[in-house]
Amino acid sequence: MAADVLLVFGRGVRWTGAGWALTPAGAARLHAAARYVRAHAPHRPRVVFTGGWPEASTGAAPPPAGAREGDLMLRAARAAGLAAHADLYAETRSRSTLENLLHTVEDQLLDGYAFGAAHPLGLVTHDWHLPRVRYLAGKVLGLHGAALLDVPATGGEQHDDRGALLATRLGFLGARRGDVLRKRERLMVGLLRRAATG
Repeated sequence: MAADVLLVFGRGVRWTGAGWALTPAGAARLHAAARYVRAHAPHRPRVVFTGGWPEASTGAAPPPAGAREGDLMLRAARAAGLAAHADLYAETRSRSTLENLLHTVEDQLLDGYAFGAAHPLGLVTHDWHLPRVRYLAGKVLGLHGAALLDVPATGGEQHDDRGALLATRLGFLGARRGDVLRKRERLMVGLLRRAATG
């Protein structure tokens, strides 16, 4: 059983003085996707690198077109020769994990695929992030359990995401429509920002 599609979740970009670059955690997720693809050759999956500029939630200006998370991961994957083993795409508008999923759907990057236990959707991120990604994939895509395949990344950073998962579960309780999920997420981000500054 190999995933027909891998969604690779970004972890931010940073200015290095010489240009925009992936964070070490973002690079680790790219490497996890590449390892998975090479380990399952000759199966040729679609790999969707997701991420725009999560720093927008802090008020930071977006990096220029071509320097967003999805762009940087796609460029690095091509440079590493991954296009010989997978069909590569990028979603570059999102500012959050929720938007990674919503924009991937809106951009029709999952069209034509039916996910289930025999053909799961691969989720490439760190193990601490996977519970929240799985929860949101259930909300946005209606996929649960064996229809989702964890492809954990290692390295870059460790993080405790339990608080974000709890806030997500409470904030999105009963919501399924993308527009409602977006409104609730923006409300939660605004409340958290005010609490941090107040």
